[in-house]
Amino acid sequence: MKTLDDYNFKDKQALIRVDFNVPLNEDLEVTDNNRIEAAKPTILKILEDGGSVVLMSHLGRPKGREEKFSLSNVVDEVAKVVGVKPKFVEDCIGEDVKKAASELKPGEILLLENLRFHEEETAGDKSFAKKLSELGDIYVNDAFGTAHRAHASTTIVAQFFDKKCFGYLLAKEIKSLDKVLNSKEKPVTAVLGGAKVSSKITVIENILDKIDHLIIGGGMTYTFIKAQGGKIGTSLVEDDKQDLALEILRKAKEKGVQVHLPVDSIIADSFSEQASTQTERVDEIPDGWMGLDVGPETLRNFSKVISDSKIILWNGPLGVFEMDTFAKGTIELGNAIAEATEKGAFSLVGGGDSVAAVKKFGLEDRVSYVSTGGGAMLEMLEGKSLPGIEAISK
Repeated sequence: MKTLDDYNFKDKQALIRVDFNVPLNEDLEVTDNNRIEAAKPTILKILEDGGSVVLMSHLGRPKGREEKFSLSNVVDEVAKVVGVKPKFVEDCIGEDVKKAASELKPGEILLLENLRFHEEETAGDKSFAKKLSELGDIYVNDAFGTAHRAHASTTIVAQFFDKKCFGYLLAKEIKSLDKVLNSKEKPVTAVLGGAKVSSKITVIENILDKIDHLIIGGGMTYTFIKAQGGKIGTSLVEDDKQDLALEILRKAKEKGVQVHLPVDSIIADSFSEQASTQTERVDEIPDGWMGLDVGPETLRNFSKVISDSKIILWNGPLGVFEMDTFAKGTIELGNAIAEATEKGAFSLVGGGDSVAAVKKFGLEDRVSYVSTGGGAMLEMLEGKSLPGIEAISK
């Protein structure tokens, strides 16, 4: 795997695909700079070698040119994080862009305008990619969040470079996932939560050969419980996926994987912070009530499994953690994973809701690694090849 450390960038210009798809408020100010922070080590390595940097990214899903999606809005935040103010150019291809790139001196940064202002970017257009390739000597992909897209800047552009490599962030993402999927250490535990079995089925099928324990939580719990004849009240359920749930349990047993389902639930009489709540057996939920979090006995069971694990993958919350009343399960699970990590386990957290949960509850620095790419991570867990990774590996 070629990384930044394979090159000295002195007097070289790096064209870096970063993921600066960051949230902006109504005043078009960055409200969460994590993705910029994540790219910082890669940018600094090149500048400190004595090289220059051309940064390209998308922002949002613009329809043509839209000011609210202009990357000019992130210039000040990049300057604050990296310590060098980028020059900005109001396009990503064309003569003005080539001129701005050619005038860059070692130690300087040029930030291009939003790639998605050109529809050729998402179309994976070859001539558009060729024009981008003219802006650097070495191509660096450091955008894991878009590595599953065969876009011009993430995949096609790589074919125009003899010298190309992974940035530090992307390399770390690949190594962290590899540590989970190909671990020699045992036991390996996967915690899968979230609403639907259907969104996780391919992941479950792919990882059953690689794990020892599968903890299931969140809304998809109730599809498994109903499939086994349990009463789930008005809890979230995918009725057409009950056979699939039973098939997963059968396959897991066949492969010697222990599946841990909740045994009790915090139930509510409405989907509301103000709802009446009580604790009930997960398969005995009365009509008119729904399960919105795991109960205390479940947490004790799950925490014991986590405590004994050497490798932990967490994708998806155990309950509706956005409401304080139903957040305890997700918080306690996070604490159990953090404690296991302190004892030497390797823990990888990924997927939008899990990442939001660890940030919300201050657990980010207590787990081994928090993935930056929800969709890309899921596709890797599903066993798919990611075009952005393949393009560098060729």
